[in-house]
Amino acid sequence: MKIYIIRLTALLVFICNSLYSQRQNDTELLDKTVNSKVIEHKSFASQYVDNRNIEVYLPSGYNPDLNEKYQVLYVHDGQNVFNPKTSYTGIDWGIDEILDSLIHKKTVEKTVVVAIWNNGKKRFSEYMPKSPEGISETEQAKKGLKDFTGIDHLLSDEYLNFIVKELKPFIDKNYNVSSKKEDTSIMGASMGGLISLYAICKSPDVFGSAICMSTHWPVPILGPSYIESLKTDLPDPKDHKIYFDFGTESLDAQYEPYQNQVDDIMKNAGYTEGKNWMTQKFDGASHNEESWNKRVHIPLEFMLQ
Repeated sequence: MKIYIIRLTALLVFICNSLYSQRQNDTELLDKTVNSKVIEHKSFASQYVDNRNIEVYLPSGYNPDLNEKYQVLYVHDGQNVFNPKTSYTGIDWGIDEILDSLIHKKTVEKTVVVAIWNNGKKRFSEYMPKSPEGISETEQAKKGLKDFTGIDHLLSDEYLNFIVKELKPFIDKNYNVSSKKEDTSIMGASMGGLISLYAICKSPDVFGSAICMSTHWPVPILGPSYIESLKTDLPDPKDHKIYFDFGTESLDAQYEPYQNQVDDIMKNAGYTEGKNWMTQKFDGASHNEESWNKRVHIPLEFMLQ
């Protein structure tokens, strides 16, 4: 009986110590991440597109005087990235908290995140790739665009000019980030996935990697033509990485056949899955910020490791 009591007491002490140690670890993680912050640049001016808000996440311990430059990640639909109060659904992607944790665990390098707000009614026109260019200039496409967006032409080239020629130079100048393509990533979901892929194809010397979550391939007339253009437009797999994923519920339920086509194009272009390309399927996942929040750590680790 005495031996049993001694063993039980030792077990209780071990459990208490473990719980105390876990609380210490949680406190340590909180202490290390509490200094991360998001800086707002309201109504950032552009000669290419409408003015919009820009938010910049700086990880804990960010030091502008360090010799080592931080990686930088550009994210579309910026109002959904950090703040549930500005997110469409009241749930944000939580990229700041997730990166806080990943950086603390040392599974990714320290990264600055630039969240680019969309401007609402012109979002589709800015995010839909203008490739191949001739398709969007047909009367049928123009009418469809006019009926859907109120304007009869795409603005994706202007939007990318804004990022590459105005926003990126501003970030490079004012924040301690690397300007090298291998340290520069771009990401988005839904239409944001399309424009992220278009960005790395159109500016392969600027962006080394692209994250395309729940990519919205089935756009009437324009979507199939854009997929076909990837056969000649994908960047060199030797120094670029691309991530895709999709769910199986709501709007995402439409995506798998299109993604299969894109995957075949990736293989034929010389990409190797698991090395410089990844496509993931998430059963039960829907087309919303809640679903993206739950899995965004996967592409972040793949690209920013």
